[in-house]
Amino acid sequence: MPVQPETKFEVSLRRHGTSWTRTTSDAFAAAVTEAIETPAVATDLSDWELDFEDAPVTVDPTPRELLEATTGVTGASLGVSSYGSLLLPSDAKGTEPVSLYPERHVAVVRESDVVADVSAAFDRLGDEFAEEEPTSTVFATGPSATGDMGALVYGVHGPKSVHVIILIDR
Repeated sequence: MPVQPETKFEVSLRRHGTSWTRTTSDAFAAAVTEAIETPAVATDLSDWELDFEDAPVTVDPTPRELLEATTGVTGASLGVSSYGSLLLPSDAKGTEPVSLYPERHVAVVRESDVVADVSAAFDRLGDEFAEEEPTSTVFATGPSATGDMGALVYGVHGPKSVHVIILIDR
């Protein structure tokens, strides 16, 4: 099978130190198992028709399990190709804390939900927000980093590392 050239989204992810895997729904559990460091927690992705199967993750973690987790696995509602950003919803599933508290975040995004730029993301968000009650979403780009203390420090306000699983058949 020929190697597919990197997409603009993947180039942008790499620029921010984010690794990625392209996979199908059938190989999803194996991709998760390869991407995580245990202990791992996750939000329920059954509404995406994804099953963690034998992947060693705890779905819908307790607060203690969340605090003890090394990896958090969540869905991302959109990917922004030009920046390598992910849109993480603030939802009842707990996407925000599962993506922010552990040292490693594994985000799952459908290839069909990767848009060209922030303007396209706002267009999609505007449509979604018009249909539903107002909610919030976080734009996350790469590992958490701050230079407030002098040298660049990773993991102060979120994960030290990020891996994206791109679902190519959704």
